[in-house]
Amino acid sequence: MEYPKLDINLSTIKNNVQTVVSLCENYGIYITGVTKVFSASKPIVQAFLDGGIRRIGDSRIENLKRAKEFDVEKWLIRVPPISQVKDVLLYSDVSLNSELSTIIKLNEEATKINKIHKVILMVDLGDLREGYLINNLFFDVVKKVQSLSNIQLYGVGTNLTCFSFIKSSNENLTVLDNLAKKLPLKNLVVSGGNSATIKLMLDGQIPPNINNMRLGESLLFGKERSTYTFLKGTRKDAFILSAEVVELKIKPSVPWGEVGPDSYGNIHKKLVDKGNITRAILAIGKQDCDIETMKPIDPNIEIVGASSDYLIVHIKSNDNNYKVGAIIQFELGYYSLMRVMQSEYVSKFYY
Repeated sequence: MEYPKLDINLSTIKNNVQTVVSLCENYGIYITGVTKVFSASKPIVQAFLDGGIRRIGDSRIENLKRAKEFDVEKWLIRVPPISQVKDVLLYSDVSLNSELSTIIKLNEEATKINKIHKVILMVDLGDLREGYLINNLFFDVVKKVQSLSNIQLYGVGTNLTCFSFIKSSNENLTVLDNLAKKLPLKNLVVSGGNSATIKLMLDGQIPPNINNMRLGESLLFGKERSTYTFLKGTRKDAFILSAEVVELKIKPSVPWGEVGPDSYGNIHKKLVDKGNITRAILAIGKQDCDIETMKPIDPNIEIVGASSDYLIVHIKSNDNNYKVGAIIQFELGYYSLMRVMQSEYVSKFYY
């Protein structure tokens, strides 16, 4: 067996997707399943579809290209670069937009290939990421988009809790709801956020015209992101990372010598002196994972830190069976999974 390796439980993913899809349907909300964290890996995309997802979204056109064989509506959920408009039209049906010049370019290229491309206009409700401010300019853009021959105004959307981490609320989503009412369009997509919006939905605080959420984390990990609470009926064993111990020694818990800056120019804080401890070095590092969003399954193990190539842990129990060559397992969070999936140095096993 090659290590490090990631075990991917497709039945767990399907179960979590079914649970979240059913939950959202109860509130009149359909899901765009976001595939970016796992780079649109085909077995996981298929698990999404088997669980009831009928449209997928990704921020990278390369991932949508990888998923081209799947017969579902595909959304580009990052504002399209003008340099990629041809591929946007080839590999996505819908794109999220916040620049009229880009939409005009999409229309020019769509006209050449006789294709209708759908756009969702993004509005900024305070997070200060992508989107128009709601003013007269926005409604001028709406009119211009509606006049384009090969562009269909498909809906409006917003993004929250991703840059400034402004929470979704009944107040800010009511602004989006009211905006949708002013647009003279039928069957409008009103995309109200991501996995951090689920708790608001469960609390009955989603305005009535919000009919779409773009979800990834909740489908994979079975939890909503505003309080990181696992949803009833979901499981958390979809992704288990295993790494091998390459050194095991009793060493001081505090380094000695003059401390210099790390690779980011930061000076590390002084560590608490715990005396001599059992330290294991694992053959995986920051190049492959994000240590802040992963947790050892064994409660007697604590992550100390990592370099680009090594992960160092403290084995707290004196009564342990770990030795050089032993395997230590971790539960992953969103950002660690994203890095692991993109690392060619981590083997992936689907079951």
